[in-house]
Amino acid sequence: MSAALTGLKLGLLYCQQCHSTVRAGSIAYPRCPRCHAHLHRRKPHSLALTAALVACAAALYIPANLLPVMITRSLIDDEQDTIMSGVIVLLQSGSWPIAVLVFIASIVVPLLKILALAILVYTSWRGSQRHRLQRSELYRMVEFIGRWSMLDVYAVSLLVALVQIRSLALVSVGWGALCFASVVILTTVAARTFDERLVWDEV
Repeated sequence: MSAALTGLKLGLLYCQQCHSTVRAGSIAYPRCPRCHAHLHRRKPHSLALTAALVACAAALYIPANLLPVMITRSLIDDEQDTIMSGVIVLLQSGSWPIAVLVFIASIVVPLLKILALAILVYTSWRGSQRHRLQRSELYRMVEFIGRWSMLDVYAVSLLVALVQIRSLALVSVGWGALCFASVVILTTVAARTFDERLVWDEV
C-alpha cells in the first residue's frame, strides 16, 4: 500500500487560530498571512502534553469512583455516597432511566475517553501505520464526546439534587466529585492538545 499523501508532504501548513491552509515557505518560523499567528507543522509537544494529561486523568479516575461524591447530613446520621452507590440507590428507588444515565455518563464515558486517548497517543508515538482511518475516526468521536463532557458533571449534580429532594437532608459535595470534575476537564484538554495529523505521519 502506498504511503498516505498528507498536507505536510505537499508543503502545506494549517493555522490553529483561523483554520486557514498556508503553503510553507523557506522561513523557519512562518506566520499565518491572515491572523499572523505562528505556524507549526504539528502542535508543539502534542504527544507529551496529551500523555501527561491522560495519565493525570487516569490517576484521578480511581478516587473519583472510590471517594464519596456527596455527603448527606440529616438529624439521624451522616451518610457518604459514591457514584456507584448513588446509582444503586436510584435503581432501588425505581428511577432506572436516571440510574443508567448516571452510570454511562459518570463511569463508562470517562473510562472510554481515557482508553481511547491512551491508544491514540501510544500508536502515534510508535508510528503505527495500521488502522489509521479507524484511529482518526476514534479521535473525532472522542472530540465530539468532549463537547458534551459537562453532561457528566450535570449527571452528578442531578444525582445530588435528587437525593437531597428525596431525603430532605443537607447534601454537600465530597472529594470524589472534585476528582470527577478534574477527570472531565483533563480529558477534554487532552483531546484538544492531541494533533490528529500525527496519526497519518510516517515514522
